[in-house]
Amino acid sequence: MKDRSGLLWRGASVAALLVSFMTIVPDLALCGTAAGGSGHASLPPVWVAAPFVLLLLMIATGPLFYPRFWEHNYKRVSIALGGAVALWYGFRMEHGTHLLLHTLEEYLSFISLISALFVVAGGILIRIGRRGSPLVNGALLFFGAILANVVGTTGASMLLIRPYLRINEGRLKAFHIVFFIFIVSNVGGGLTPIGDPPLFLGFLRGVPFFWVLAHVWMPWLFTVIALCVILMVLDFISAKKGRTSDSTPSPEGRLIELRGSKNFIYLALLIVAVFLDPAVIHGFPSLQELFGLPFGIRELIMAGIAVAAYKTSDQDALAGNEFNFEPIKEVGFLFIGIFATMIPALQLIGSYAQEHAAGFSVSRFYWSTGFLSGVLDNAPTYLNFLAGSLGKFGLDPGVASDVARFAHGMNSPVPGDVSSTVYLMAISIASVFFGALTYIGNAPNFMVKNIAEQAEADVPSFVEYIYRYSVPVLLPIFAAIWYFLFNR
Repeated sequence: MKDRSGLLWRGASVAALLVSFMTIVPDLALCGTAAGGSGHASLPPVWVAAPFVLLLLMIATGPLFYPRFWEHNYKRVSIALGGAVALWYGFRMEHGTHLLLHTLEEYLSFISLISALFVVAGGILIRIGRRGSPLVNGALLFFGAILANVVGTTGASMLLIRPYLRINEGRLKAFHIVFFIFIVSNVGGGLTPIGDPPLFLGFLRGVPFFWVLAHVWMPWLFTVIALCVILMVLDFISAKKGRTSDSTPSPEGRLIELRGSKNFIYLALLIVAVFLDPAVIHGFPSLQELFGLPFGIRELIMAGIAVAAYKTSDQDALAGNEFNFEPIKEVGFLFIGIFATMIPALQLIGSYAQEHAAGFSVSRFYWSTGFLSGVLDNAPTYLNFLAGSLGKFGLDPGVASDVARFAHGMNSPVPGDVSSTVYLMAISIASVFFGALTYIGNAPNFMVKNIAEQAEADVPSFVEYIYRYSVPVLLPIFAAIWYFLFNR
């Protein structure tokens, strides 16, 4: 039995991290007051963000202190807290209904994509004819990081997590799961707009498609290699100390064996569907304009692909993956609460970032975007700080040509400051990389956690994930990136 006082201390430390954004509450409150008298869109009072903080705290503490209640009631808790915020916005906030519909549209886009990727990947069975070892695991996760830029972090995570668990059967430890989340589910997707949602939103706003690859590949490569090396060292030490068991025989047969390969066609169609947007393809129809629906044609296409993939999937592949809908169900219910309850937090933070952008250094943009991306949805966090940084340079975030000028580089109006390119690098890196700080930082994190738990792997709790892995492993690497790239 773990020491109860130790668990309480850890819970308190995580609670402090989850509400770190509340350190700017006085300033946010002043922003809300100022907005009311300056013609800006009305802002909610700070206390309306309380359900968001409460939901994060319950996600962190529920499985640890009241697991039975949480397992049976997390759906009700998430919907109740999200519903409370939705009622406030629907009846008390000016333009609140419009904001709720916009959030619903974002949620439907989010859940359509990750659900389709989850179903399609579940019908692809990958068997690797090698036993898990430090070198094999490091190579597999490095490959996963590259793959994440082609099929997204969700797609790469769903394709590789089950074969990764299988080759390490009998020797699997908590750090194996954590580093998979670090590398494949987060940092790996930092090179292309396909890789992670914030970068895709930047692409839609006017950032050239290959801009991120050209400017971020060095810190990406440094971070991925550093994490792979740390994983291999931990794996080697664990095996040497006899903490892993190699009793399971090495798989026989070819190096890689595939079943359900036709699902790669569905995967390709999903990637194409991501770009079926009027902002990407000029003149492409939008169902919002045609039918007034709260979602677009991409979401319907993705839903159709998911249904077709499930109906036609290789049954042996589904059985081999032990496919079920529990992981995506948990993500769906928890994130509908997160999307709803974080509306006031994002409004307050967005207003603060834009009104105070002139006084923000590139370091502050980096750390603010990063830490908030670890506890908020990183896509709107990216957009808020992108808008703030564009405002600092006198540019309009709603004009694609201004965003493109910002990406290509402009001199700062502040003497001695860095160029706009460095600001965009800081926001892009932080929004993607820092998503690995918590289980809620990125959607694949939760799905990987759930799949690993179903495989009866040793999965760290929300609290343990942060204090044992995120803080000692990720923060020094992120600090090194800051020191060498943004510490001006």
